[in-house]
Amino acid sequence: MTAQAPERPTSAGRDATAVRVGPVSGRIRGRQVAVPLIAAAAVVLVGAISLGRGDYPIGLADVLRTLVGQGEARQQLIILDLRAPRVVVGLLVGLALGLAGALFQTFARNALASPDVLGITQGASAGGVAAIVLSGTSSTGSVLGGVGIPLAALAGALVTGALLFGLTWRAGIDGHRLVLVGIALWAVAAALTDWLLTRADIHDAATAYVWITGSLNARTWNHAAPLALSLLVLVPAALAASRVLGVLQFGDDTARGLGVRLATAQAVVVLVAVGLTATAVAAAGPVAFVALVVPQIAVRLAASSRPPLLTSGLLGAALVLTADLLTRTVLPQALPVGILTAAVGAPYLLWLLVRGRRRSTL
Repeated sequence: MTAQAPERPTSAGRDATAVRVGPVSGRIRGRQVAVPLIAAAAVVLVGAISLGRGDYPIGLADVLRTLVGQGEARQQLIILDLRAPRVVVGLLVGLALGLAGALFQTFARNALASPDVLGITQGASAGGVAAIVLSGTSSTGSVLGGVGIPLAALAGALVTGALLFGLTWRAGIDGHRLVLVGIALWAVAAALTDWLLTRADIHDAATAYVWITGSLNARTWNHAAPLALSLLVLVPAALAASRVLGVLQFGDDTARGLGVRLATAQAVVVLVAVGLTATAVAAAGPVAFVALVVPQIAVRLAASSRPPLLTSGLLGAALVLTADLLTRTVLPQALPVGILTAAVGAPYLLWLLVRGRRRSTL
């Protein structure tokens, strides 16, 4: 059932360069610097292209001029008021999911440990569906226009995360047990979601089905602002956990021997990862498999021993923005972004399972 994270590639240290600043010295690998820079450039480019695509096409040069305040009034209205919120939400959602996946996979030392597999995303989905269905048709509009669904999704993810940590903890957290408990929680949350949908009327069920696919449609600054404020806290916390994650890679006993407070460190990592997932789902619904696929792509591109956090976040943002752009411009019919990410991520999950099974039989 497990698919362990890949071992460090043998070529990882060939391009390392020693750097010293005063009394502090270290080694910087060229790929681990170049890859996040390229990913950041890709995010900017895809975001700018997405801002120019729509019923009223705008050239890339005009988009860039508008972003620096030199565009026409009509272009400013279209780009800054109508299209920018969707792009910003997509960027932040991808960033959050990429970071969450990297945290979970590094923490569990397991390539299958992502919010999708561990039930966090499904728990958030159950919370959002409950807010839609239990509100009733008469008040659906007011709930959808307010904060009912985001808060319910946030609560569902946090409850699932607490259960995951509580049921997995046995003087430490084992990656294999984490995945097994997460799959069980996923099944429970999926059953709850199905039960809610069966008792909903046709209008509420249709609304819920659209939401649980994960979509950036009709995103406004009211969706982007809370997400941005949450990530201002969670992203620095995730990056600060990088050192602890490096120690946890060596196992619980080694971490204790190095002075790490194991229970506190693991609880903080899980809380931050769950918070990133919950805020992303609350803003755009459950965009599937981004947190599963992106960290493993980042490992291979950066030739790292574990998913690099910053690179994973930037690649997540690039993936969500690219998927949204493709659904709006290439496909014959506009689809929720979660459908395309699921179409990419599901075969990748099967490949991970087959690859792990082959390794276990060698």
